[in-house]
Amino acid sequence: MILLEGSYREMGRQYGGLMKTELLSEYAMLTKTLEDRGYSLDYLRWYASAGTQFQPERMKEITRGMAETTGLSEADLSILYYGPALYISMPAGCSYLAVWDTYTTDGSVVLSRNWDLPDLLDPFNPYYVLAVCRPTDGSNGVATFGPAGSRPETLMNSAGLFIADDNSGLAPVGQDDRPDLISEFFRLMLDYSDLDGLKTGVLTTRPDVAWIVDVGGPDGAYVFEVGLNETKVRIGDGVVAAANHFVDPSWDLTTPPGEHSLTRYANLLSQAEAAKGSIDAEEMMQIRDVLMTDDGATFRHSELFGYPYSSNHQVVFVPATRTLWMKVIDLDWQKVELAPLFAM
Repeated sequence: MILLEGSYREMGRQYGGLMKTELLSEYAMLTKTLEDRGYSLDYLRWYASAGTQFQPERMKEITRGMAETTGLSEADLSILYYGPALYISMPAGCSYLAVWDTYTTDGSVVLSRNWDLPDLLDPFNPYYVLAVCRPTDGSNGVATFGPAGSRPETLMNSAGLFIADDNSGLAPVGQDDRPDLISEFFRLMLDYSDLDGLKTGVLTTRPDVAWIVDVGGPDGAYVFEVGLNETKVRIGDGVVAAANHFVDPSWDLTTPPGEHSLTRYANLLSQAEAAKGSIDAEEMMQIRDVLMTDDGATFRHSELFGYPYSSNHQVVFVPATRTLWMKVIDLDWQKVELAPLFAM
């Protein structure tokens, strides 16, 4: 875990200084593998930089600061930013389960997410870091969890808001003149302090490709099915879940969802129903430890698309207390109280 504070350039310098050894090692591992596959560094820099060009200026300032203390160029850091996506070109899994009201022991919101990817991503596992950013410009504090320097896809903020993503299961047809939606998550966490505001922020952000966006906070949770031209919002009566398909029937999609997605989605709802009234963070972790083959939603070196897949990282978050439990595949759950870190 690292704690960063100051301007965005200063936080970037701190990130680069604290994680220099890991970032350089991760960069060397990533680029060697990709060069062995026939990609030149010039091509990788061009490809990754095209994806980061529409990032908010605050994120670009962090990258500039990291460049100053790592010796890597901003283009090289863009390669790291998209490292997992460049390293593998297979569909992600991922899933989300949020419960509150009569489903939890005290009515409070309990959120969880799985980040599911092929085991080919295992070389990134040693580089995981929880980065807690405390900007001094009046924005919210933001915590991200993922491989060092990579695009954060699991984020929480000092107001108790949470945002993550799931692959939509749709063909990755997009628009190049729109920002990478996942890169917008950091901005949304900086800027919004309540669930209604975050909902508006997601609804008014036009995506580059279709995604499922999971959000939650002390007052509830939503799932956004984000298409290129329309976004549908799903809410639940104390429970909402997502896997890798659009659930809202009004989409009238012609391509059927993947069986693995339908199964995990149904299993999550069944697990929540079976534990209704008794779910707290401990119970949610137990739910998330159940494999899909045992009627759960988690992969642990399980076969999918002909490759071994795993829930590469998992998170349980209680927005009211800003308490986080995080887990990397084959390791134990770790608990972190984010509230005092945001307040230091």
